[in-house]
Amino acid sequence: MPVLKAEMIHVEINGRDILKNGSIELEKGEHVALIGQNGKGKTTFLKAILGQIPISGGKLMSKFAESDWAWMAQSPEAADSETVREFVERERPVLNRLKQQMNCLSKEAEHDPAFTEAYMKVLQEFMDLDGYEWETQVERSLMQMGIAEDKWDQPFSELSGGQKTKVQLARMQLKEASFLIFDEPTNHLDVETIHWLAEWINHYKGTVLLVSHDRAFIDKVAHTTYELTDSGIRKYKGGYKDYLAQKELERESLEAAYKKQEQERKSLVEAISTYKTWFNKAHNAASERDPHAKKRANKNMTRFKAKEAALERLEKHRVKKPQEEEGINVSFDAQAFSSPSMLHFDHVDFGYGGRRVFKDISFFIEKGDRLGVLGQNGAGKTTLLNLIIGDIEPDQGVIYRHPELKIGYFKQELDQLPEESTILDYILTLPGLTQSEARTILACFLFPKEDVFKPIKSLSMGEKCRVAFVRLYLSEANLLVLDEPTNYLDIATREKIEEALTLYPGAVVLVSHDHYLLQKVITRVISLYDGFHYFPGTYAEWQSVKEERGYDQEKRRQLSTLQLQYTQLVSEEVEQEEEQRGLLERIKEIRQQIARLEQELDISN
Repeated sequence: MPVLKAEMIHVEINGRDILKNGSIELEKGEHVALIGQNGKGKTTFLKAILGQIPISGGKLMSKFAESDWAWMAQSPEAADSETVREFVERERPVLNRLKQQMNCLSKEAEHDPAFTEAYMKVLQEFMDLDGYEWETQVERSLMQMGIAEDKWDQPFSELSGGQKTKVQLARMQLKEASFLIFDEPTNHLDVETIHWLAEWINHYKGTVLLVSHDRAFIDKVAHTTYELTDSGIRKYKGGYKDYLAQKELERESLEAAYKKQEQERKSLVEAISTYKTWFNKAHNAASERDPHAKKRANKNMTRFKAKEAALERLEKHRVKKPQEEEGINVSFDAQAFSSPSMLHFDHVDFGYGGRRVFKDISFFIEKGDRLGVLGQNGAGKTTLLNLIIGDIEPDQGVIYRHPELKIGYFKQELDQLPEESTILDYILTLPGLTQSEARTILACFLFPKEDVFKPIKSLSMGEKCRVAFVRLYLSEANLLVLDEPTNYLDIATREKIEEALTLYPGAVVLVSHDHYLLQKVITRVISLYDGFHYFPGTYAEWQSVKEERGYDQEKRRQLSTLQLQYTQLVSEEVEQEEEQRGLLERIKEIRQQIARLEQELDISN
C-alpha cells in the first residue's frame, strides 16, 4: 500500500505547461531517486507533491501530514538578517516562537518589572516543552554537520553554497520526520559530507524522495529510480546502474519490436499489391458468362481489404523507430601538437603560510593523457592546477612547458562569459567555425534549434557551464584543465562531457568526485591522499592495483578501529555542556576520518 501516490499530475503556470503526466508511487520506507534533464519539471513535481504549488490536473494521495515531512530545497528561503541558528530553529515553530517571546519580554523586564511575570509564564511553557534540550540539539546538529560555532550567529545568506546545504541538513535532522524530500542534496558538498549523507540516508528508516544528478550517490541510496521526460515518468528498480541496464534492455526490445513490425508492414504491403493485381486481372476477365472469374475477383478483393485493415491497425499502433542519440562529431587538427611531451614537473616544491603542500614531485603530462587528480578537501588539488596553468610558481624545481602548449582553464572560461552575447554569437567568435558547425555542436550539447539565440545572462548556471565547456573544447587549447566541471550539470550533459573528453586529441587534467566521469575518462592518476602518488594507469586500474599490492590493508585496519571508536562514543552520555561539546567534536573528527578512509579505499563504489 503506497504512502504517497501521484497520478498524471499536470502543472501549468501562466498558460505554459511546466509538468505533464507526473506519476509516482512511494512505499513506506522506500528511497526513491527522481532523474531527468534540467528544465523537465523535477523541482516543480516536488513542490506539487508538497502542496507548495497548485496542480492543474491529476490526482495526489498522501498519508503524510505537513508535520511528517522535511524538505531541503536547492535555494532555501531566508531573510537577509536571519542567522544560521535562527534558520535551523525555525524548523520547530512553537519553540522558536516561545524563544522569541522570551527574548522580547526579557528586554522589557529590564526596564519594567511588570513584564517579569509574563516572562516567567512563557519560560515555564518553554521548559515544559524541553526547550533548553532543543537548543542543545540545535547546536549538536550544527556541530555534527561541521558548521563552526563562530558561524551560528552570522546571517545564513552570507554562507557558501556548501555551508548552506550543511545547515539545511542540520535542520532536517532535528525534525525527525517520516518523509524526507531532497532537491540536489550533494551540490557544493565535499566528498566527506557526501559519504556521510549517503550513510545517513541508508540508515534512515523513513521514506525518501530525492532529485539528484550524482549517479554514484543514487547508486548508494536509491531503492527505485524514476526518470522524468517530456512524455511522462518511467519507473526502474534500483539505482542508476540498474536504470542503465534496464534502459538498454528497453532499447533492445524496442529495436526488435520495430524490426518485426517493419517486416510485417513490408509483408502486408506486398500482399496488398499482389491481391490487387489478382483482383484487377480477375475483374477484367469476369463477365456474366464467366461467374467463376467474378467469384475469384470478389475473393481477392476481400483478401486485400483484410490486409489493408491489418495495415491500418499496424500503422495506428506503430512502434516508433528507436532514436539514435546524436554523438559528438568534431574534427580536430591532428598536427596541432607535434611533440608527445606537453608539460613536465621536475622536483617541484611548493608551500605557503608555513605549510609545505608539495615536496620534490615529478611527473609528465603527454599528448592524449587524461590525468585525474584525487584527494580530500585541502590536500592541494587546486594548488596543483594553479601550478600547471602557471598562476603560481614553484618554490624550488622547474615546470617545463612545451612552446606549443596552449592551456584552457574551465573556471576562467566560466568566469569570463560575456553576459550580453547570445550563445551562438559567443561560440562563433572562435576562428574558422561556420554557423552550421556551431549549431550542430551546440545541439550535441543539448542547445537545440532556437535555444542557441538565448542571451548568456538569461541562462541557468548549468547552461552557462555547458556554454563554457563547448567554447573551451572547440578553442585552440591542447591541454584542458577542469576543476569540478560537472557541478550544476544534469546526467545527460555529464554523459556528453564524458564522450567529448574521450574524443579530445589533446590532454586533460581533471579534478572531480564524479565516480562515473573518472571511470569513463581517466587514463592516469595523481593521488594526494597521504602524500603525492603518480600512477600511469586508469582510475579502475589504480583501484585494482591498490588492492592487489596491499596498499589498503593498513587503512582497512585503521577504518575498523575508527568505526569501533565511533560506535563507542555515540553511545556515551555526558551531563556537562562542556563535556558534550568535547564529545561532539571528537565524534565529528572520527566521522571525518572514517569518510576520508572510505573515499581512499573506494568502499562505497
